Amino acid sequence: MSTPFLDTARRVIRTEAEALVQLADSLDDRFRQAIDMLVATRGRVIVTGIGKSGHIAKKIAATLASTGTPAQFVHPAEASHGDLGMITSDDVVLAISNSGEAPELANLISYSRRFSIPLIGITSRAESSLGTQCDVILQLPQLSEACGTGVVPSTSTTMTLAMGDAVAIALMENRAFTAEHFREFHPGGKLGARLNRVADLMHTGDALPLVQADAPMSEALMALSSKSFGVVIVADADGTLQGIITSGDLGRHLDGLLSKTARDVMTSNPVTIAPNALAEKAVGIMNGRKITCLVVVEPDGNNKPTGLLHIHDCLRIGLG
Repeated sequence: MSTPFLDTARRVIRTEAEALVQLADSLDDRFRQAIDMLVATRGRVIVTGIGKSGHIAKKIAATLASTGTPAQFVHPAEASHGDLGMITSDDVVLAISNSGEAPELANLISYSRRFSIPLIGITSRAESSLGTQCDVILQLPQLSEACGTGVVPSTSTTMTLAMGDAVAIALMENRAFTAEHFREFHPGGKLGARLNRVADLMHTGDALPLVQADAPMSEALMALSSKSFGVVIVADADGTLQGIITSGDLGRHLDGLLSKTARDVMTSNPVTIAPNALAEKAVGIMNGRKITCLVVVEPDGNNKPTGLLHIHDCLRIGLG
């Protein structure tokens, strides 16, 4: 069912989507020049803008920083009152102004020119004060704002945000930035949890409920109760994994249980996982198999248990 509100929403989204297509088509060698300049910098990317452009600039700075490019937002008005001292000759300034005429940027632009600090501008007007002073301009297509009146930054801010993402990801790929690097900058929250490795969560050493295959079940039961994982790992004399004992195995061997060895009771070929696997993958395996633990073995073919991962370890950090 269509309503005026839905019609407006669809018009806005389609207008901005079409603008992004035009932005992508408009990119030229100046984008490569900007990336080369940013790759070569020894310092940080100083991202700046005022008003809505300032809000977008903060997000771009955050995206750059989280993807391996040191970056900092500097408010242009505060820059005129001492914060210019944050900017060094090793930095690159990325200044944002759709019109290119934001007066608050004037002192920062002059400072970059005076001390030969590279300046990249994101603007729709190459002939503007910002556009004419930049070393490289990332030019936005001159398109109408999605509001229909031309006064509410919408299409322009969407294109600016997309341009910032394009810059950040181009730099990320240039640096061969991996999920492991990304995790270092995102240790908290759901994203950090998803990027944890099994090795970050598993239990090792004396914490492992480990017995040899020829051990009497009395010893296995002691390991089961003292380690509190609900399972016992069974290995042979040289440490090679042989099986695992769970409460289900105990139930199936109650008759004469204490006269048996761990080998008699264990389930052979338990499900294992490598320590460098993502914890999220481990959760998927445990949920799919309806089990609560995974034995961790190195992916070197020796099949020797080096750790144990319990579903509670994953739930504790927000996975599950």
